[in-house]
Amino acid sequence: MKIIIAGAGEVGFHLAKLLSYESQEITLIDTNKESLNYADNHLDIKVIKGDATSIAILKDAKIESSDLLIAVTSSETTNITVCVLSKQLGANRTIARISNTELINHKDEIGFTKLGIDELISPESLAASEIELLLNQSAFNDSYEFEEGALTMVGLSLSRTAAFVGKTVKEAAKIFPEIHFVPIAIQRFGTQYTIIPRGDTQFKEGDNVVFITSEGGGQELCTLTGKINTEIRNVMILGGSKIGYKTARDLSKVYNNVKLIEKDKDRAFDLADELSDVLVINGDGRNVDLLDEESLKDMDAFIAVTGNSETNIMSCLVAKSKGVRKTIALVENMDYFELSHSIGIDTLINKKLLAANNIFRYIRKGEVIAMTRLNNMNAELLEFQVKPTSKICNKLIKDVDFPRSAIIGGIIRNGKGHIALGDFKIGVADKVVVCCLPRSIKQVEKLFL
Repeated sequence: MKIIIAGAGEVGFHLAKLLSYESQEITLIDTNKESLNYADNHLDIKVIKGDATSIAILKDAKIESSDLLIAVTSSETTNITVCVLSKQLGANRTIARISNTELINHKDEIGFTKLGIDELISPESLAASEIELLLNQSAFNDSYEFEEGALTMVGLSLSRTAAFVGKTVKEAAKIFPEIHFVPIAIQRFGTQYTIIPRGDTQFKEGDNVVFITSEGGGQELCTLTGKINTEIRNVMILGGSKIGYKTARDLSKVYNNVKLIEKDKDRAFDLADELSDVLVINGDGRNVDLLDEESLKDMDAFIAVTGNSETNIMSCLVAKSKGVRKTIALVENMDYFELSHSIGIDTLINKKLLAANNIFRYIRKGEVIAMTRLNNMNAELLEFQVKPTSKICNKLIKDVDFPRSAIIGGIIRNGKGHIALGDFKIGVADKVVVCCLPRSIKQVEKLFL
């Protein structure tokens, strides 16, 4: 697949890095020589120095034969312009990164596809949505919804008291037959290996396990693992960035007591004017005395989304020490993901990863509707739509030649989620959620073509 990426910033570089690992033909365009040199030296891609709004530069990148153009510069206007030009010059599909979520909310009304833009993404908006979902599923450290919650992916660490620790998947299924969840990925404590569970796979204390749940499955998991899905009432947000603003705005519609701490005085006053239902505090969130004054210990959730990863991590650790149940930190460094559980923070989120997940479904073959990469695991979760021509169509799951390093987590039929076992027959228009390791992706894709 021939992919052109405009913008070698953090999102563009991360996308180029992930895509180059998959042997895609990548061209990266940017005006910053230093960023391009770094990408050229570290990745197997082609780089072009220049303005992506230049027709000559786009032609040099062979835009007319490209399968996908992704515009992710820091300028919303530039991204929209690049997509419009690229579509006119022959690009098959275009994606623009934007920061103004109003554009996403009114995309059908404006008709962006007629202008030449197939998809709009906002990393900040994706991060705010992720935070809201994590608070709704407060017992879990990772969460993702398919088809507005028909199926939900949740992740948690197994404590010694969890009902199925020491049992195999098959043994657990016999003891708890009427369940609405299924394990799809396991990471053993202290390792970096991702296991796709089979019947003989044993659950162990400290395992980080990802489940797919249908309606009621989340509560069943809480009961069996001893986790508590705390009702969130009081939320404190550190940082008045775009993510902080969007998170505070959205959460204030759901929760009564939302506080936002912003260090910059002018920014704090602006936020206070715009967020009438949020208590905005001008102060340094690294100051423990300030956090104590603002009743940190009474908070149900603490969300740190400043521009500094270390500040976010340290302030979340302070919140944990004060007894706050749910902590979420925004981090830029992907290496920090491996530390999240060992250092005691519930969830780390990363804009680059969220944006890449959103874009990746356009690269996958077959009718991919949604896709996410599992946090700190080497696995992907994909939602495929079954076509009449799909090899998997009209077959029982147990009769499908499915790779060992992949598993069907659930099926959505007519808007209802099902935890599907071997005797479930897959039909046309079913939406199938699959978890797979990278080595089996191509094999899985072929089943849905």
